Amino acid sequence: MDPAKNLIPKNVKNIHLIAACGTAMGALAVMLKSMGYHVTGSDQNVYPPMSTFLRNHGVALWEGFDPEHLAGRPDLVIVGNAVVRANPEALMVHETGLNYCSMPQAVNHFITKRKKTIIVTGTHGKTTTSSILAWILYHAGWDPSFLIGGILNNFDSNHRLGKGDHVIIEGDEYDTAFFDKGPKFLHYQPEAAIITGIEFDHADIFNDLEHVMAAFSRFITNVPTNCRLYTFRENENLSQLLSTTSTDSHDYGTSADAVWHLANIYHFANETECEVYQNNHRLGVFRTEMVGRHNYLNALAAVAVANDLGVSFDTITRALKEFKGIKRRQEIRGIIKGIIVIDDFAHHPTAVIETTQAVKQRYPLGRLFAVFEPRTHTSMRKVFQERYAGAFTAADIVCIRSPSMLHKVPQEIQISSKKLVNDLVRQHKDAHHFTDTSQIINYIAKTAVSGDVILIMSNGGFDNIHQRLLEQLSSGKPS
Repeated sequence: MDPAKNLIPKNVKNIHLIAACGTAMGALAVMLKSMGYHVTGSDQNVYPPMSTFLRNHGVALWEGFDPEHLAGRPDLVIVGNAVVRANPEALMVHETGLNYCSMPQAVNHFITKRKKTIIVTGTHGKTTTSSILAWILYHAGWDPSFLIGGILNNFDSNHRLGKGDHVIIEGDEYDTAFFDKGPKFLHYQPEAAIITGIEFDHADIFNDLEHVMAAFSRFITNVPTNCRLYTFRENENLSQLLSTTSTDSHDYGTSADAVWHLANIYHFANETECEVYQNNHRLGVFRTEMVGRHNYLNALAAVAVANDLGVSFDTITRALKEFKGIKRRQEIRGIIKGIIVIDDFAHHPTAVIETTQAVKQRYPLGRLFAVFEPRTHTSMRKVFQERYAGAFTAADIVCIRSPSMLHKVPQEIQISSKKLVNDLVRQHKDAHHFTDTSQIINYIAKTAVSGDVILIMSNGGFDNIHQRLLEQLSSGKPS
């Protein structure tokens, strides 16, 4: 790729996106279309719901990558980070000298320009925290824009183009593109930024924890001097990183020493009440339908930013009470014969721990089935083999599926699902190993009774296990 062509020219009218069916790329395509651009896209796997979503919004979509898709010579080609250097369309961009950019460059140019940007980043909680903040500003009448990695139930969307001054961006530490291996979040110049914590993840691009921390160090160093930085106090890696910089941050957590802290958390039947303090001054309480310590802290980070921006605490508490959550974050997919089926995106060991504990807290009486599919590039590696063995303490029954894409990881560093189950059994856990999804569905259908909760955790579609399980529970017929 010619670096001189890595720019967004003036008077852009026609835009093509390579790998348009990713969550963020798809949202960007629709946002650009709504701004009046002619938008086309292509991807290797074009199927609902993203294909329907894009076509319903007027985005012309091709299946597969073909140089002919660029025959019309678009003014700009946006290259997704899933695109490899040998992609036929990427090669065509180079050969024909078309202007190109990465997704973050496009967001920075078309979406955040002339707006005050708020970035939410960190290993865990980015989607929830940015979603809560977007909803608070919307509820306050500020008409924000946002681009987030999950579907907000209050909007039934992961993006929005508002007329207000602020845009909330979920900032990702993952690499930008094959021609830009730096983290995506380095492209933004935020007015405010949240870092929810740092842990090792994305083993396909980061060598170790120090490599991850170096990326976040660059982020902290690169934010503008007037940026207000909000950091989770109880994350040791983040605290260590901040101790090596001169950056002033507004920390939050459960410690009374934090600028913002929670205290006196009370659980009720369908909601939780949290007391909020700023500099040890009690602001009041908020109530939320969300459950789990991690979610209360995510909410606190959003509260801190919104309050400092000028949203009244009363408005914030009303917004939190009406926040309806995010799809695939403790989302109830259905209840059949008293059996509750929940979908969650958890895949990192820390997320598995927090999610299983939160769901058990909400449903303490029934048995908790924790169904887990290692699917990410990191979870399919043995780097977390031992940590996963300690991640299911809140579950009563554990079902582990062999990774369906394990062939993408070199054999010598693959996780062993069988070993994980054996380790859990040695801890006296009722744990089971399965080689395919139908086996899991049949097992649960035979074993679960009214009052049980089935928590299904994967960052992928998991062979449509949620709907198939609900159908089998309803019909009684084996999968």
